[in-house]
Amino acid sequence: MNDNLPPASAEPPAATPPPASTTAAARAADGPEWERATMERLLFATLEEQKSARRWRAFVRLAWLAFFIFLIWALTWRGSSGSDKTTPHTAVIQIEGEIGPKTEASAEAIIAAAKAAFEDTGSQAVVLLINSPGGSPVQAGIINDELKRLKAIYKKPLYAVVEESCASAAYYIAVSADRIYVDKASIVGSIGVLMEGFGFVGLMDKLGIERRLLTAGENKGFLDPFSPQTERHREHAQEMLNQIHQQFISVVKAGRGKRLKETPELFSGLFWSGQQAIELGLADQLGNLDYVAREVVKAEELVDYTRHENVAEKLAKRFGAAIGEGAVKALQISQPLR
Repeated sequence: MNDNLPPASAEPPAATPPPASTTAAARAADGPEWERATMERLLFATLEEQKSARRWRAFVRLAWLAFFIFLIWALTWRGSSGSDKTTPHTAVIQIEGEIGPKTEASAEAIIAAAKAAFEDTGSQAVVLLINSPGGSPVQAGIINDELKRLKAIYKKPLYAVVEESCASAAYYIAVSADRIYVDKASIVGSIGVLMEGFGFVGLMDKLGIERRLLTAGENKGFLDPFSPQTERHREHAQEMLNQIHQQFISVVKAGRGKRLKETPELFSGLFWSGQQAIELGLADQLGNLDYVAREVVKAEELVDYTRHENVAEKLAKRFGAAIGEGAVKALQISQPLR
């Protein structure tokens, strides 16, 4: 009776795949729609990318335009002190840091500030607020001469107020003032001149390095750190330093006059505290900026005339230097070798 039953271990029959003709027909039917949808998606994506690129280019151009407008505005506007310069006030010019041709304490910057301070009808006096270790005697000499000239023209008093230090070239400038005020712990003096450098001759001999220097003119290699210093060159440099030192001394004596109490060390290059400077006649009395404005000038309102290089000016200089460097490199690359 059970002869027709399948065996217990027999596997179920496999599913029958659809006919090949049916699958091909389905693909043929869906093909055009699928391709069209894909092309539409790619087209819309490309359009979106182009829109984004255009928006970004427009933003960058607007940003550069805004930057250049700000740069022009910042270069032409130096700000306002917030005070009416026609009302009585004490004009302040800061001399801070190293005195040199490429610093904020250059002759160009300080003289421009001094001219504006002396010319303003409201300034009752001009105060040099000094905090400098010194620097270029040339720049200091130019400033000293111009300050004395402006004093004579405008008949306004000029005072110097020392904060931390007023040494070397800074003191060269300070002696143009009618009076010098210091803090008891200020550093004042250093009336001297120096020329510094290094010599590597002995080290080169130990390392077996030969210096090859060609010059046209027997003294063109003067002060070369890799060549031995000759007695003639040393004497020439010392004579030049002595001459500049005497110029410095003459300016100090002319500015301080009989107030100086000359000692053998006064012009030796030493520096002293503010209290000692008063005793030696290098300064007049203790006092700070507010004291001078209030008690001496009798005009407590302070107006700062100092010329500070703003951020835009620094950016402009760097931008200009970068363009110049790029132009030089491009010129060098474009020139054929001969």
